[in-house]
Amino acid sequence: MDERCWWCGADPLYVAYHDTEWGIPERDGRALFEKLILDGFQAGLAWITILRKREAFRAAFAGFDPAVIAGWGEAEVARLLADREIVRHRGKIEAAIGNARAWLDLEARDGFAPFLWRHVDGLPIQNRFAAPGDIPAETPLSRQVSADLRAAGFRFCGPTITYAFMQAVGMVNDHLVTCPRHDEVAALAGR
Repeated sequence: MDERCWWCGADPLYVAYHDTEWGIPERDGRALFEKLILDGFQAGLAWITILRKREAFRAAFAGFDPAVIAGWGEAEVARLLADREIVRHRGKIEAAIGNARAWLDLEARDGFAPFLWRHVDGLPIQNRFAAPGDIPAETPLSRQVSADLRAAGFRFCGPTITYAFMQAVGMVNDHLVTCPRHDEVAALAGR
């Protein structure tokens, strides 16, 4: 019997995320920006914590509009540090603002989505992991993407965060082969 990937458990929000978002190839630059910022906020926390706060993050961060966020300064940092609905961490908040500026630069130069997807030649890597222990926390590719993001001015995007991001946005298909979503997500690879 096929079973979902173990990590989503039985939490309805987590199951819905697993079944409808995780691993689906995302090629919209703004959506990729949001996910990278949220993955940065997740550092040291469980993803379900961020998932439960995602709508509050969207409200607090102006719908993750990089053009708006890039203009923020200390007043907005103070406002966000006082917002009990999000993760209040000065370094992560300041990184999100700096990342918006880096995103705008990269978007104007190359396009954020093409920059990311170039690392996998435009097509998701189709892994065939059979057990949770088979899935790495980072890879040589995530180290390279992380280094390239950092060179472009991004922060809170180390190799582990970057690999989680790559899994979530479908740059790699890490649904276990026993999960029904593995083949469904693989079929989306060429779209």
